[in-house]
Amino acid sequence: MEKQQKGGNMITISVCMIVKNEEDKLGICLDSLKTIADEIIIVDTGSTDKTKELAAKYTDKIYDFAWTGSFSDARNFAFSKASCEYIYSADADEELDSENIKKFEMLKEIMDPQIDIVQMYYCNQLENNTIYSFDRELRPKLYKRLREFVWQETIHEAVRLEPVIYDSEIDIIHRPGMGHAARDLKAFERLVEKAGEDTQGEEAGIAGISKRLVEIYAKELMIAGEKDNFVKACSFFTDRCEIAGDSDELAICMTMAARCYYEADDMIGFMKYALRAAAGEVMTSELCCNLGAFYENIGDVNEAAMWYYNAANEVAAYLDIRCQEEIPQAALGRLQE
Repeated sequence: MEKQQKGGNMITISVCMIVKNEEDKLGICLDSLKTIADEIIIVDTGSTDKTKELAAKYTDKIYDFAWTGSFSDARNFAFSKASCEYIYSADADEELDSENIKKFEMLKEIMDPQIDIVQMYYCNQLENNTIYSFDRELRPKLYKRLREFVWQETIHEAVRLEPVIYDSEIDIIHRPGMGHAARDLKAFERLVEKAGEDTQGEEAGIAGISKRLVEIYAKELMIAGEKDNFVKACSFFTDRCEIAGDSDELAICMTMAARCYYEADDMIGFMKYALRAAAGEVMTSELCCNLGAFYENIGDVNEAAMWYYNAANEVAAYLDIRCQEEIPQAALGRLQE
């Protein structure tokens, strides 16, 4: 069960997790966290397996949360139950190996109390076909539960509003299951449908979806989307093209609009957005690969090779790094045979 909070200068940590049907992974995760946790808080959103029974071996702070369709709602509820100085937000498909457990324990001993957020390296991402383009990248994982506001500057003093962030060298092994992509795509489809029903009008509803979520939706589709998922997303990305906030977002939306039409077997719509992207100088490696595949399928080898070359050498990938590396390289090799 729970450890008593330590005295002295060592910080205390609440591990907060939201779970559902994680009996296959939860034990591995909690075994790796139990030595650094001063309390473990498990919020279950509707498990039908033995997840809660397994969690009870590690903590008595297990709460049920009626799913609202929002992961933020569930995480906020979990954070509200924390009582330690810092909160470590974990997922059941994560684990720490022995070396990084030691790094984490050392961090607890030397942690500067002025630090608000600690970032750690999320690893093993490319191996598991996730939406992330890098195998090892920093992500915020440890948060100060109650933030202190401090005045600074000797004159024209002001309260420090930006959080103090520390980039640690702790590696978190991420072993996601294959079921998350389908779940997440359904969640995005519900979000888009709800935005389209906004009482202030369709454009207002779509505009209310953040650029960050637009990019994640696009990445989920590129990695795990099936034909039906692309068809359902088509109107969202075409509408979003008209209100994109910057060139990066426009590149993503143009790429996805073209891909959605391609998956829907509408080559007129596909070419419309491919040409718009080219004219607007927001071409991407993903779209070049799509054009390469189009011309390869109709037997125009030279045109296909040009677009695959562009994908690898002239533009950049925004959503799937494979479209800048192995996909066009393999295609060019295939076309030369």
